[in-house]
This record gives sequence, C-alpha cells and structure tokens, in this order.
Amino acid sequence: QVQLVESGGGLVQAGGSLRLSCAASGRAFSSHAAAWFRQAPGKEREFVAAISRAGGPTYYADSVQGRFTISRDNAKNTVSLQMNSLKPEDTAVYYCAASSGTRPPTFDIREYDSWGQGTQVTVSS
Repeated sequence: QVQLVESGGGLVQAGGSLRLSCAASGRAFSSHAAAWFRQAPGKEREFVAAISRAGGPTYYADSVQGRFTISRDNAKNTVSLQMNSLKPEDTAVYYCAASSGTRPPTFDIREYDSWGQGTQVTVSS
C-alpha cells in the first residue's frame, strides 16, 4: 500500500476551476493505478476518474467527461485532477485512491486498496 494525501480543495463559484493534488509515499507509486472518487452528503462514494500506472490511458465518469482531466507525475509521486467548468453538483469530498492490483484502472471502488483522507470541494451557484 501507499500513503496518500490530497490538497487543493476549496470554495469556488459555478463555472470556475480547481486543481486537486495527491501526494503519494511508501511503496513505488508507479506500480499503482490511481483514481479520484467523490462523496456528496447522503450519497455513496462515486468514481470520478482513473489513470493507468504509466499515465495513459485515462477514464472518466460521464458526469465529468470533457470538464475534468486526471494526470500523474511518477517522478514526483503525484496525481492531479484539473476541474474546469465546475457545477454545484460537483460539490463533494474528493478522495485520491491507488490500486496495487495488476488489472487496468477501473471505476470499481473495490479495486482500490489505498485511500487519502479526502479534500472538500464546494461549488456555489
């Protein structure tokens, strides 16, 4: 497992942008697929985006496709989520996750065995 710490959350107006970062430590991060999930109050945690070990390909939930971009820098042990054209419905706690499995990145939450503590993103209308 790796240790993950998110940063970059905050309050932004609808239509604005935020960039979330996740710093990894521990075992070789480059051997882990990585993803972002989010959880809104009263709702289950849901998949947002995922990226393979080498940085491509990437996968997105339909709700964020075209607005969010996931990327990673294995030299710096970081994964980022650039969020543009934010909507009030994007308000949630965003979690960074990593998978030590050998499968390609997936939307399945059960595949991820390392999690960060989460960072709050609030989009006002």
